[in-house]
Amino acid sequence: MNILKQSSSIWVQELVSNLDIFFDQIEETLSQSSSASYFSPMQQFLFTFLSKVLARADPSLDPKIAESGATMLNKWLAVQLLPTISIGTIQPLEEIFLHSFSYPYALVSGDYNNLYNFIKQHGKEVIKSGIEFGLSEDEAIHNLLFVLGFNSYGGFSIFLPNLINTIANGPAGLQDQLRKEAREKGGSTLGFSSLKEMELINSVVYETLRLNPPVPLQFGRARKDFQLSTYDSAFNVKKGELLCGFQKLVMRDPVVFDEPERFIPDRFTKEKGAELLNYLYWSNGPQSGSPSVSNKQCAGKDIVTYTAALIVAHLLRRYDLIKGDSGSITALQKAK
Repeated sequence: MNILKQSSSIWVQELVSNLDIFFDQIEETLSQSSSASYFSPMQQFLFTFLSKVLARADPSLDPKIAESGATMLNKWLAVQLLPTISIGTIQPLEEIFLHSFSYPYALVSGDYNNLYNFIKQHGKEVIKSGIEFGLSEDEAIHNLLFVLGFNSYGGFSIFLPNLINTIANGPAGLQDQLRKEAREKGGSTLGFSSLKEMELINSVVYETLRLNPPVPLQFGRARKDFQLSTYDSAFNVKKGELLCGFQKLVMRDPVVFDEPERFIPDRFTKEKGAELLNYLYWSNGPQSGSPSVSNKQCAGKDIVTYTAALIVAHLLRRYDLIKGDSGSITALQKAK
């Protein structure tokens, strides 16, 4: 939380400037082709932006990191996530060969050490903050890399393609409504304060998170015997039992959400929408809740939604029209 507070003064500036670089690349590709795959440049944008705001480390100061930092993070993430996710191969081969053992650190040690040294050399300001909280320099760097690489970069790499796809393929008239709101209520310069007036943009972000949470599964062991109750059932849980939470199921509950399988852009607007935030659990806790040491809710849940809303607002202030999907952009019409 301290890192986020320290970064608040540069967050929007770095977000917008690096977004412009990202979309300049997409426009250049579209000038030569009918389609532009954006996943790789999006990850480069995320790596540069998040390195600057979270670690106060500029990748451009290290040529190797500037060129391959995002790829290094991808390899490190893959080794951690592959044992836990399905890649659609024939069972039980997937379970036997991919999910039955931990992958050796040696596979990514070189890349991780490069990232470690980059943070150590260029992220001294944030490392010092970690030391002030009682961490050693080594612990501070490892924790910072996890927050940067796993929590932030990894989460946004999953979420942003879904959000772009939502904007590009939403219901008829959605882009017109979002564009109107972003331009009329965003002020002369976008900022966190602008978001208070952008009810529909915020709702679209929430609805995208409801249908496609970046981390759909959570696991934990019961610390004591207790009874888990819902509105129609109760389950006795014993100490030590392994529990799994499946967010996609929770947030498609027809008792709570009308037409739960359908994307409804204004679902989280007005008074009823505010009440539904109590049931939006994408961050390992309700959107209306506050992260704490005891509840293990995502510490950056609010900055995630703010950042996503700012991305949507900036996108619709820059362009009159966007077409594409979760992997590529096929048309961008610059604002007149």
